[in-house]
Amino acid sequence: MTVSKTAEKSGDATKGRKDAGDAQGQGHAEVLQLGELSEQLGYVLKRAQLKVFENFLRCMATLQLTPAQFSVLLLVEKNPGRNQTEIASTLGILRPNFVALLDNLESRDLCARIRSTNDRRSHILVLTDKGKAVLTRAKKLVATKHESRLNTLLGQANREALLEMLSKIANEF
Repeated sequence: MTVSKTAEKSGDATKGRKDAGDAQGQGHAEVLQLGELSEQLGYVLKRAQLKVFENFLRCMATLQLTPAQFSVLLLVEKNPGRNQTEIASTLGILRPNFVALLDNLESRDLCARIRSTNDRRSHILVLTDKGKAVLTRAKKLVATKHESRLNTLLGQANREALLEMLSKIANEF
């Protein structure tokens, strides 16, 4: 059963929610009480992240980019000559996962790993011409579809406040 609204707060326990009974063809609405869970920041942050990522994936469907892939392309663009360990560390992606992500981006000719001239054990990351073009399109889609939807939902002041609060958690917690 998935829950997208807090039953206690919304007043309409079934609105915006898929019900396990419905999914199994039983057809009855089962109210799920979240209790203290609805007040747990970690839980609410995760639910929000899932919604944001779902929207991002819909917006990027034509380019077939995930949030992680988009982030890598952005960092490579803004930090030319940096190695894959630095990019992975900045994004908090574990080495094995990052290697698989880069393999995917390379197989699509969006980026390339080049052996560093300073340290032959290290590879620097560069965007290919195709990667630059895809990133340009992706930035436009993110701005006009994804971020604009969030901006409309939150308003500018709330967006800025939320970014500040989330940055504080990310940097100081």
